[in-house]
Amino acid sequence: MKSAALGNNTSGPEVTNVSQHGLWLLLGREELFLPFEQFPWFQDAPIGKVLHVEQPSAQHLYWPELDIDLALESIRHPEQFPLVARVAS
Repeated sequence: MKSAALGNNTSGPEVTNVSQHGLWLLLGREELFLPFEQFPWFQDAPIGKVLHVEQPSAQHLYWPELDIDLALESIRHPEQFPLVARVAS
């Protein structure tokens, strides 16, 4: 007897940890690390705004309260996206 196939993952993206070095994002079964060095927009943002992340499409994440849009490829392969915006002083 075999178990039924697992259904689709219905939970959205979740920030699981924030440290002085960056944040961890759980996306289904994949965990991604966003270092502040490469994603400086999150470093000084209020934690509540960092935690509010949406996934409007399969390859796109959005933090509405911070107005930050990121393609998943830019997180998985930041070396392919060398231009990093500077945080305004």
